[in-house]
Order: sequence, then C-alpha cells, then structure tokens
Amino acid sequence: MCGICGKLDLGNKPIDESLLRRMCRSFAHRGPDDEGTIVRPPVGLGHRRLSIIDLSPAGHQPMCNEDGTVWLVFNGEIYDYKNLRKDLLSRGHRLKSQTDCEVILHLYEEEGIRCLAHLNGMFAFALWDGTKEKLYLGRDRLGIKPLHFFWDGKKLLFASEIKAMLCDPEIPRKIDQEALHLYLTLNYIPAPWTIFKGIRKLLPASYLLFEKDSISTEIYWDIPAFGTMRESEQEDLSSRSLERHKERLWSLLEASVRRRLISDVPLGAFLSGGIDSSIIVALMARNSSRPVKTFSIGYRDLPSFDETKYAREVAALNSTDHHEFRLGYRDILDAFPMVLENIDEPFADSSAVPTYIVSRETRNHVTVALSGDGGDELFAGYRMYLGEFWSRYYGRVPGLIRNKVIEPLVNALPDSRDNPCLEKVRRAKKFLRGMSHSFPERFYGWREVFPYPLQQRLLTAPPDNNVYLGAVRRMVENERPRFGDDTLNLMLYMDLKGLLPNDMLTKVDRMSMANSLEVRVPLLDHSFVEYVFRLKGDLKLRGRRGKFLFIDTFKELLPRSLHKRPKWGFEMPVGAWLRKELRFLIDEYLSEASVRQQGLFNFEVIRELITNHMSGRQDTSWHLWNLIVFQHWYRKYLA
Repeated sequence: MCGICGKLDLGNKPIDESLLRRMCRSFAHRGPDDEGTIVRPPVGLGHRRLSIIDLSPAGHQPMCNEDGTVWLVFNGEIYDYKNLRKDLLSRGHRLKSQTDCEVILHLYEEEGIRCLAHLNGMFAFALWDGTKEKLYLGRDRLGIKPLHFFWDGKKLLFASEIKAMLCDPEIPRKIDQEALHLYLTLNYIPAPWTIFKGIRKLLPASYLLFEKDSISTEIYWDIPAFGTMRESEQEDLSSRSLERHKERLWSLLEASVRRRLISDVPLGAFLSGGIDSSIIVALMARNSSRPVKTFSIGYRDLPSFDETKYAREVAALNSTDHHEFRLGYRDILDAFPMVLENIDEPFADSSAVPTYIVSRETRNHVTVALSGDGGDELFAGYRMYLGEFWSRYYGRVPGLIRNKVIEPLVNALPDSRDNPCLEKVRRAKKFLRGMSHSFPERFYGWREVFPYPLQQRLLTAPPDNNVYLGAVRRMVENERPRFGDDTLNLMLYMDLKGLLPNDMLTKVDRMSMANSLEVRVPLLDHSFVEYVFRLKGDLKLRGRRGKFLFIDTFKELLPRSLHKRPKWGFEMPVGAWLRKELRFLIDEYLSEASVRQQGLFNFEVIRELITNHMSGRQDTSWHLWNLIVFQHWYRKYLA
C-alpha cells in the first residue's frame, strides 16, 4: 500500500521536483519504506511505498516499461497479479520485479486503458504514456483507494490525500459551499466534491484521461443490470435453489479471502464481534496454516457500546491469536488530534477514532489486516432497510392519526444513544422523520444528519437548494430501471455508490494508512459483489431479519449467539462523553466568540443544540460532533 501524487503543467514553468518531494513527505505515513520521484516534462510523478509484495528495491516507484516510454505510480494491491504476470511473460514481456503493480504497465502496452477490466483488487494509479502524451488516473471499482485531482485548464495536480495538493501554493483554499451543505447533511462529503473549491475526488470505477490540453472522465464498470445478462444466465439464476445460491456465495467469498492472504509481510484481521468480520476471520482460519491474529476494541464502563464478548467467542471458535484493547475517554482524547490531522476535509463519522486506535495497535503486530467492510451494503444490514420495509405498513395508518397522535407523542419523548430504551425512541424519531410517500424522500430522510430546514437556520449563507435530495432523486430516476420493482436492491446499490466509498471505506483507508497499515476487504471483491446484486432483495431482508441469506450461508462458521444478533454499529459513546469528559471540546470549538468571529454559522442555533443535549431532552451529539470536527478543520486549513 502506498501514496501517489503528481503534476502536469502546460505552462512554461518546469515541474519542480522539490514540490513532488514535499507532496510525498506530506503523506509519508502511507509509505514509510521508500520514496521516489521522476520528472518527464510536462509531467512529474511522486510515490511513497509501503512494501507488501516483493520487498526488494526492484519494487521502487515510479516504475517504467522496458524502453522508458510509459511510467506508473500505483497505490493498492492486484490480487490476481501472478496469473497476469505469467501471461505477460508468455507474450514476451520482460518484468524486472515480482510486484503486482508492474503487470499494469505491460497490460497497458497490450490493451491500453482497457487493461482495467483485468485488475481484481483495490487501487489508484497514475500512468503517463510519453509517446502518446496521455496521462491516465484510474481508481478501483468500489472506491477502496482514494484519488483527488485539481484542473484549471493549464495544470493538473493529483494525490492520494488532499494535503499533498495543498503543498502547491497555486492551489486555492476556498470552501465549496455545496460541499459544506453536503457535509452537514451526511457527516462526510461525497465524490466528486471535496470541501475545497476546485479539488475533486475521482469517482470509483472510473478513469480520468488528459489528452490534447483537456481532461475527460469515463466509468469503466458498474453493477450489471439483471436484464442485460444473457438469457441462459438469467434462467440459471432464476431456477437455482436456495442451496445453490449458498454454495456459490461460499465459493466466491472463500476464494476472495484466499486471494487476500497473499503477502510477504505478516497479516491479521479486525474482529469487531459482528457478523461480517466474524465470517471473514473464520474463512481465514480455514485457509491459514497458522493461527490468525485478530484484533478487537471495546469500551470500559460502557457495556452497551462494547462487543468484545462476542469477538472473544469468535476468536475461541477459530483458535485465533486474539488481541483486545479496551478504551476509555482518555484514549479517545489522546487519539483525537491525530485522527483529525489525517483527515484533510471535514469527516464526522465518530467511529474514525476507534478505527484509528485499533489500526495503531494492530500495526504493532502485523502490516496487513483483513476487514468485514461491505457486508451491510451488500446484504441489508442497516436499520434503514428495515425502515423501508415497515414504511409500507406505516403508510396505511390514517394520516390524522399519524400526524396528530403518533408523531407528536414520539417527538415529545426524550432520546439518547447512551440508554438502550431512549435509543429506541431516537430510532423511532428517525423513522418518522424519514417517512414520506416518496421513496427518494424516505431514503434522503434516513440518511440526513442536519435536516435541510435546520441547515437553513444554522448557516449564515444557507444553500439555495437541497443538493443531496436532488442527487438522490436523479439517481433513483436513472437507476430504478436497473432493478425494476426491487426497491431494496436499489437502496443497496445507492449505498454501494455513496455511503460505502465516501464514509466507510474513506474512514478505514485514512485511519489505517495513518498507521502504515494496509487493510483488505474480501467482501468487496467485484466478482462477489456482482453475484450478490443478482440475488433478489427478499433473499437479503426477510421479515425483520437483515442479512438473511448471508447469515444462513455461513451460520456454521458463527457462534450461535451471533445467528440472530441485531446490527450494532462501530460507534463511540460520543453523546455521553460530550456531556462530561469531552465537554471542553464544545467550550473550545463552539464558543460564541469563535463562532461569531468565523461568520459561517448562527450561534443561536448552536446554543440550542448544546442546551438540548446537555439537558437530556434530545441527543444532538451527531450534530455537535459534526460542528466540532468542522471547526477543527477550519482552524487548521483556513483560519
């Protein structure tokens, strides 16, 4: 795993190699083992290396083909590279290393950018073809690895992390107001936006091409629509029994896990105690010759947030070499500055902090860890999918009763994430807030953090329109034909394109790479993902059971206590801590003086959020954490 950067300049200025080195040093944590830069006007490339495959100097990047006309910088892993390498050697190519990235150079020589179709893995790369004067930026299908770029018509900058691009003083530091609105809505900023006006994220499953003084982007992969499959393939899928589906899922996922065990350095696994990571660990144990090293975290004195009991059961069942870390507020407080230091734009998923800590502790033992990310977005693990199921029944309740009795009563009750009973009230409020006769409005309502009317009051310059709701409506209109009347698979698809790469995978990438740890995601092998989306939604959510088919397929690998265990998020108890131990963060970042001086937010609305949370009337911890993270980012980059 690595970090990449580069610059293309059409002006008369030569590429400054010292700028490339500064860009590389800004993300040295992504690659502590080696650094390389190369200038081939009008392009310069930079690379930091975390050695995983072929630890020798032969893996140094930037890397070129035999005659030095094609250059590559690469971040990621290609899991089928040995087969690709063997095929390239049979065609007469000469490869100087045993690395996975070198095969991309020679595949490109054979097939051009169509080589992307052969790459099974997680990656972001830049490839300069000096003969054709083309620069390609490519990103993996599911968006596991990041890539950002800036283009103003004369220069193109790109990097794994935004902070590298800001090393160039010519890059403006201005807030993108649409991105700020999206951040308040979602707790993260979705691609292609970033918080910086002019800097963009390359979309997953796409590539950017610079050619003839202009850039263009192209999507190279998507979930196949059921109707586009060959007729014989459709018949085969529709006639398969449940057991045949389970056999295929098992075969595909076990093969995916085996691919991700290839490494020249020690590897292990995150084990949360949930369904997804437990299945991954069990499949690793079945395919490993030695005990798998597993790593879990929990919370001292807050049992409702602690899953370590379940993780220990899984570890015992699979005879793993288990390591457990139990956190208190002081651990969170100590890690907080480093977490925010490694996120270049506002990102308020509070689980980034425990993810950072488990990555840090895991890195003391291994260099590579497998994770269970992706299971919820593939098999309907989140509560909002169940909410969509129940919405059809709630919609039958007469409007007078809904509007005059149920909703006022529920909204009048106190709620809190820290109390199991009050957490149910909070979920009920969330369900009611998202209720609408329109599917796009329901999807939007269950995803939003700051409701649009609250943003209108909060921001001194409120948005003219609801950008995210508009994006949801367009996506539903464009993609509904892909899934017909299967609304659940449409929801899963929208989260696979939105929530997963922009929140979950961003969190894991930034927090693991901050600790020079590579994390691999077996559930997001594209062959497994494609098959899962061929399965009807009622095989994933059945009655009140999410992940029905997934759990049924792998239940023999799980302790019985996990078979019907409800989904529990990997969150930290930020609500409780903001009332006590972390209250000083509110005083420091959300004081009236600092908010009014900054001028972006109306303090009266923030004061209302603080009062409601401290009094216990309403859990506004997500709103407050969102604003604290933003204020910290603002001070670092713009103040």
